[in-house]
Amino acid sequence: MREIQMVDLKTQYERLKPDIDNAIFSVINASSFIRGPGVKLFEGELREYLGVRNVVSCGNGTDALQITMMSLGLKPGDEVITTNFTFIATLETVALLGMKPVIVEPDPGTFNISVEGIARAITGKTRAIIPVHLFGQCARMDEIMKLAADNKLFVIEDAAQAAGADYIFPDGTRKKAGTIGTAGTTSFFPSKNLGCYGDGGAVFTNDDELASKIRSIANHGMKVKYHYNDIGVNSRLDTLQAEILRVKLKHLDSFNRARQDVAAFYDSSFSGCSQIEIPEREDNSTHIFHQYSIKVRNGLRDELKKYLQEHNIPSMVYYPGPLHMQKAYSYLGYGENDFPVTTRLCREVLSLPVHTEMEHDQLKYITDTVLEFFEKQK
Repeated sequence: MREIQMVDLKTQYERLKPDIDNAIFSVINASSFIRGPGVKLFEGELREYLGVRNVVSCGNGTDALQITMMSLGLKPGDEVITTNFTFIATLETVALLGMKPVIVEPDPGTFNISVEGIARAITGKTRAIIPVHLFGQCARMDEIMKLAADNKLFVIEDAAQAAGADYIFPDGTRKKAGTIGTAGTTSFFPSKNLGCYGDGGAVFTNDDELASKIRSIANHGMKVKYHYNDIGVNSRLDTLQAEILRVKLKHLDSFNRARQDVAAFYDSSFSGCSQIEIPEREDNSTHIFHQYSIKVRNGLRDELKKYLQEHNIPSMVYYPGPLHMQKAYSYLGYGENDFPVTTRLCREVLSLPVHTEMEHDQLKYITDTVLEFFEKQK
């Protein structure tokens, strides 16, 4: 049995090696490392895959969020609602621009932002909502978009963990994660379902004027070289990474199906274990399992994690501490007990290995070891 990893990028590379190597050497041979033709080609191919009018690539997923907020004209003091159960980038970009992050609870079953929590948090100062499509499935976007329309708010989808997931509207219409709101953002961090071999990100939008603004701000505020209409930043996707992503984009749907097969194996194996709660699915989204995150009952999460480590099985806690209790954000004034759902999830959630190269013997060993742990608790 091969060594088990949370994400096995090396084995995936070996499978794609001829195409990846050709892509890399084509850039080196052309020596067009910045804003080379591959960047524009990748944006066009991703645009077609997503069914969205505009894709603007940038340096990373955090930049994608910041550039989008700058392009929407959000100002210091504006309130932006997002979830307490997410990676810090979602929150820090709001704070960096001088706006006020307003944190709400996630749904305890799906981990996605609570629509009811959003509704309660809206005030006269609210300008935007950032739903995070956590672990691989979409938040309840039809309800969020209605709230936004009723209150004249922007919606910025953080789709970094949901590349290729479909949102299914009540009428059966399907749209890809990140293409529903005012704009959507993503990261191409190597471990993502669609990941490059360094940093990278992108913004999606159906608003042509907004896309033009985003492209300008990502390029020092330039629409014409050396003429600066906007105060901008320097954030670009390298040609090398774009060409790698062009190769991987062709495989994204099969990558996601492989992750779904892993999740199905876990689901079946854990179905009879009362100490584990398997991931709950949103009924209006596909799930592409950027993470497979269980909830471990009776305070045994950390003991299970240690037991897995002793048996050479990696696992991760996403996320070990609520955002409202992070020292950097104490100025927001939240109390320790203000978010009981988030606090409980931070104590119960454990993510198991899930990636495109997992083999049956690895999955069997992981699930047998997890179940063995709980048998020993009896």
